[in-house]
Amino acid sequence: MTQDRIFPGIALMIGFCIVAPLIDVASKLASQAVPVGTVTLGRYLVQGVLMAPFVLALRLRVGLSGRVLWFSLARAAVSVLATYCFIAAVQVMPIADALAIAFVEPFVILFIGHFVLGEEVGPRRLWASVVGFIGALFVIQPSFTKFGTVALFPLGTALCFALYILLTRRLSRDVHPVTMQLHTAVFGALICLPLLLIGGVLGSEEVRLTAPEGIFWLWCACVGIASTVSHMSMSYALKFAPSATLAPLHYFEMITATLFGYLVFGDFPNALTWLGVAIITGSGLYLVHRERVNAAARQAPESGCVLAAEAAPDR
Repeated sequence: MTQDRIFPGIALMIGFCIVAPLIDVASKLASQAVPVGTVTLGRYLVQGVLMAPFVLALRLRVGLSGRVLWFSLARAAVSVLATYCFIAAVQVMPIADALAIAFVEPFVILFIGHFVLGEEVGPRRLWASVVGFIGALFVIQPSFTKFGTVALFPLGTALCFALYILLTRRLSRDVHPVTMQLHTAVFGALICLPLLLIGGVLGSEEVRLTAPEGIFWLWCACVGIASTVSHMSMSYALKFAPSATLAPLHYFEMITATLFGYLVFGDFPNALTWLGVAIITGSGLYLVHRERVNAAARQAPESGCVLAAEAAPDR
């Protein structure tokens, strides 16, 4: 991987970390007067409108069939759940607190990979995951006391987004990332719409279709715009630079999320939340380190070097 390709990847990943918290800011602003379900639907409608011209301009294949179709539907479904859970959380919680809890997603991926998919994961990474979950509890506990069960919603986001990442990895073999974003937008909207109509009939406060009014049209649109820009930025960052290089940069999002939360809403994490963030970040960075060590060991020649061989076991 040449340096001239890594630097654009890093720049795009930093761009993701700057733009992604704007999704949360716009969601929090919109959900003050618009049902969470409607804000979620708006995200996919705007994303579909933005992605369609790119698919046409690039002349990408849109049709799906067989297992790819079902994987795409599943990806859209977990994306809808992840989005709904997080918007519901930031509706009442500080953005930084909700994001800190959702940052257990890499640990969830590791657990799913090990216990469900049978991937080999050493005890070092398993213990790092346990420590990361403990860090999340430092954030959840005061939030649960103040906000109730809504403090658990970011854990739902973490679980659903972990499944989203695993499905994305599978689909990336067969589907262009731009087309994949369009599919998610279309299927996400098709999933949301009937659920909102049913929720309206049942009298649900948050799962119903309600047209925004005034400035809230703009906030709902901004959710979709920021989602599309940030996710495409990350997708193309991964084309330029390896994930092991970019993964540590993702934690920069905590800083930008805290800054935006403070500037727009006056929210600032307390000491216990910062302790939890430090534990989660430290554990996450350790996982990245172990991934690099194991990747280096796998790539070493079989005639190899003793140091690489010693680094291979994930103890």
